[in-house]
Amino acid sequence: MTNKNGVAEKLLQTGAVQLRPHDPYTWASGWKSPIYCDNRKILSFPYIREYIKSEMCNVIFEKYPDADLIAGVATAGIAWGAMAADQLKLPFIYVRPKPKEHGLANQIEGAFQPGQKTVVVEDLISTGKSSLQVVDVLRKAGVDIVGMVSIFSYGFDEANKNFTDAGVEYQSLTDYATLINIGLEKGKIESGSETLLLQWRKDPANWKGVPAV
Repeated sequence: MTNKNGVAEKLLQTGAVQLRPHDPYTWASGWKSPIYCDNRKILSFPYIREYIKSEMCNVIFEKYPDADLIAGVATAGIAWGAMAADQLKLPFIYVRPKPKEHGLANQIEGAFQPGQKTVVVEDLISTGKSSLQVVDVLRKAGVDIVGMVSIFSYGFDEANKNFTDAGVEYQSLTDYATLINIGLEKGKIESGSETLLLQWRKDPANWKGVPAV
């Protein structure tokens, strides 16, 4: 099993996760959020990168021992998928958000065969919609999706429903609740902010930040 606490601590240590409950970020969706996750930063820290890669490989090996193909989600999942595939000695492909507008017009890059048991690698899962679009592309190409692995998940109810409806099992190395607990333990989160942070996850689409005093 993955060490959720250890992974969460590494995300905070590298600055891959930033928490600003009193000065929220605005996501591309327009949602206000007290957290921003950018797992690309981990790639700049060799020893932590190795740790995260090993944790990901452990999950793939344990949960999906019959996997014979790794597929990365462009762009943030490409590096992690390639590293995991290299360590596990499995072939690797990646999937673009849409087909290229030139050349071969590929949306799936790399060599694969229909029927291959495939694990999709993501960096993070929010609602899961963009990740599941990749699953749809791969299924239409004939591969067998056995599961998805991400570094981080917000644990939204919407994501759980989307994955259940799509018939896709997913695993995350760590999650939002674990991150909050580690943040409090390590002094990365101000005392008293825990309730606010947990309230956001219950209804992120309608959360407007801290009420003005």
